[in-house]
Amino acid sequence: MSDPAKTDRNAVRTVVAMTPRIDAIEVVVADMATALAFYRRLGLPIPADADSEPHVSVALPGGLHLLFDTQDTIRSFDPSWTPPTGGHGLALAFDCGEAAEVDATHDALVAAGHRSHLAPWDAFWGQRYATVLDPDGNSVDLFAALPSG
Repeated sequence: MSDPAKTDRNAVRTVVAMTPRIDAIEVVVADMATALAFYRRLGLPIPADADSEPHVSVALPGGLHLLFDTQDTIRSFDPSWTPPTGGHGLALAFDCGEAAEVDATHDALVAAGHRSHLAPWDAFWGQRYATVLDPDGNSVDLFAALPSG
């Protein structure tokens, strides 16, 4: 009599391969409230009550998520983690829709006390482009297609 709860050692196992898909981008922050205020200025729908949380997930159009974790949160499961040095750890890019909006968004962020890394300029690849640093020194690119012609 066989026991159905026991597995046959000679049975063939079927493994269904899953193709990984990007689901989230994580930003590690020193101060959650300061970081979230910066990203709210770029139009991200972040609730005000998230400022005191150690982990925040923001759903973006298309199903992607932008995650924010405090440095302490990262160290809670990776005690050897240290912030990157010698340059930014990631760059995010925001489409501003129109060239004039690149300038306006850049200027508004700088007026709010954030550091400009590259002032708006017409890039050779056909976009108005600028870079502002978020509160943790990460590059945030602002761009829009230049009118052709």
